[in-house]
Amino acid sequence: MTTYTLQASREWWSQRWLDLLDSYRFKKRLERARIYSRQGNVLSIEFKGAKVLARVQGSEEEPYKVSLSLDPFTDEQWGYVIETMSQKAVFSAKLLAGEMPQNIEDVFTSNGLSLFPFTLSDVHSKCSCPDKANPCKHVGAVYYQLGDRFSEDPFVLFQLRGRTKEQIISDLRQLRSAKVEVKVTEKAETQKQITNNQINIKLHSCWQYNEPLESSLVVIAPSTSETVLDILGAIPLAKDEENSASLNSSDIVMKYLETLYKEVSQKAMLAAMNVGS
Repeated sequence: MTTYTLQASREWWSQRWLDLLDSYRFKKRLERARIYSRQGNVLSIEFKGAKVLARVQGSEEEPYKVSLSLDPFTDEQWGYVIETMSQKAVFSAKLLAGEMPQNIEDVFTSNGLSLFPFTLSDVHSKCSCPDKANPCKHVGAVYYQLGDRFSEDPFVLFQLRGRTKEQIISDLRQLRSAKVEVKVTEKAETQKQITNNQINIKLHSCWQYNEPLESSLVVIAPSTSETVLDILGAIPLAKDEENSASLNSSDIVMKYLETLYKEVSQKAMLAAMNVGS
């Protein structure tokens, strides 16, 4: 397979890891490291906490011991990262499916962190071989092997920063469960408050108003010594010449009362609206 074909077949996060090593200026040493990696010279790779411990077969009979690590994040820093991850379900879904979200770095940078090392000096490595250069071909072989491990399991990269797959999944589930529980509790409290308010409503007193009325709404009734008849005055029973031929006394009274009714109604309306004197 050509270099281009290998790069195309790798996941983006794995290629991002390998690009850092490929920036190393000693190309011949890197080529020997690739050969060691492809030929199976890396006998074993295991994690001890956030540190990678490996055994690489070199020119000597006894395999060389290689250690490799990044600066792990603190528990507080991981707490911020997990909290940010839990706010977007797509991160949890993709990671649980064995995929690295394309914008996963935004989760770390938003918390002032970097998931990937910036330079090779950020990768702390040691080898028991006599080669004084670092990284030597044995460290490089382990580095390449880790790139393949990342393609298979993106959580390996997180483990280099101090969190295992089980820890991340457990923390994510706890946070999301807690948020769901809070939402359910808030909904129950709101429903309870609505129910209590409904119970406190007394239908039989719905139209009662027990507070003092505004002074502008208070109507002062006339004196009880003055009757309606006193206000209306004398009833004109006499016929005028114009209507004497067609109206009797009863008709004249009814017509007069009708006129008074209209006048009193208008005055009452104006008085209620505080219009006029």
